[in-house]
Amino acid sequence: MEEVRVVVADDNVQLRDMVCEYLDEQSGIAVVGAAENGVEALKMVEEKEPDVLVCDMIMPQMDGYGVLERLQAMKLSKRPGVIALTALGRDDFISRAINLGVNYYMVKPFDFMMLAQRVYEAAGESLRAEAVGVRMIQETTAKTGTESLEERIANLFLTVGIPAHIKGYQFLREAVQMVIENPELMGRITKELYPGIAHRFGTTASKVERAIRHAIEVAWNRGRIEALDEAFGRNVCSLEDKPTNGEFIALVADRLSIEKRSAS
Repeated sequence: MEEVRVVVADDNVQLRDMVCEYLDEQSGIAVVGAAENGVEALKMVEEKEPDVLVCDMIMPQMDGYGVLERLQAMKLSKRPGVIALTALGRDDFISRAINLGVNYYMVKPFDFMMLAQRVYEAAGESLRAEAVGVRMIQETTAKTGTESLEERIANLFLTVGIPAHIKGYQFLREAVQMVIENPELMGRITKELYPGIAHRFGTTASKVERAIRHAIEVAWNRGRIEALDEAFGRNVCSLEDKPTNGEFIALVADRLSIEKRSAS
């Protein structure tokens, strides 16, 4: 299998060098270019034809958003997958990047191992992404020898495109765990499930509901229906048929409950 070719663009020299060095050390990844601004990044994309562009959003001459806009307008024989690296974690910044075609949005400071996994996934190397995921699970569960429910939920959410840094991710994870433990909560979402999550996180039930809805919208806006179908083992729905909060929570909880029973 060919190596995943990567261009890294970041005006922070130290961070850029660290990212390049780490990715180059990973099996199946080759860093073919390093840029310090958006203009250089676009030139390298044209010349090197990378599979993935790892791009900072705040850079001189042309920022990451400008790079994304130009990439959409350029007539490239192969458009690279894009991973945005940034200190900007606001929802409007994230939504703008996603609408411009970003595959993954990672807020600094980020985990380098997770970045490598995102590189494999953004390149469409599903087998390699799975291999990295297996190694991560092995490292994080070496003491127990099993993957925890929380880790399984996290892996599933990342697969379908729900970023870990948004509030809806945490609320969804909590909701799924609560429903697996007590399936009857699906019939009392507004009266017990949302208020229960809100109490644990020190917020309100309405904010929990809105944040979960936003997390699902993020996944659907990315259009990763094939990943959803693969994750859930069937055609869950189409881009035009986005599930409600309750439907999505029930779908994930049911999937993980089946896996749990099969493993026991």
